[in-house]
Amino acid sequence: MRAIVISVIALWAGSAAMAVPLKLPDGALDQIAAGLSVGSGNGNGNGNTGALNGNGNGNGNTGVGNGNGNGNGNVGTVNGNTNGNGNIGTGNGNGNGNGLPDANGNMGYANGGSNNIGAFNGQGNTSPTSGNGNIGAFNGNINGGLYNGNGNIGSFNGNANGNGNSHP
Repeated sequence: MRAIVISVIALWAGSAAMAVPLKLPDGALDQIAAGLSVGSGNGNGNGNTGALNGNGNGNGNTGVGNGNGNGNGNVGTVNGNTNGNGNIGTGNGNGNGNGLPDANGNMGYANGGSNNIGAFNGQGNTSPTSGNGNIGAFNGNINGGLYNGNGNIGSFNGNANGNGNSHP
């Protein structure tokens, strides 16, 4: 079993820099060596209003955590298209072509928590220390306790942790 930890530093207008450690799932390095993509192409093209917005995002990536959270939350015509495509490596082509970040530094559609990029991240957590700094879709949701569901890349990661515990 091989594991690697990478850090993503997110900067948004009006928010402080946040370094989030990210642990790759078991077997991810073997998949990359085989030319596959892990945690790529998620949370793209959501919550757009108008015509021809949020199309052709997050395609043809190889590596880890590429092409996530692109082309979300746009209003108007022909916005947020063809972002995050054809990346190779780690953490490339994320968070492009989105509407303005919200007051919590989230970019995309239907995100809770803070500093999330993509769609449906950081929702339903019991603490503001959970569900933050995620990239993609459906990450860091429905966590109890503290510091759960943070710093995930891809989809359906870091959900339903730390629930049902009593605290003094």
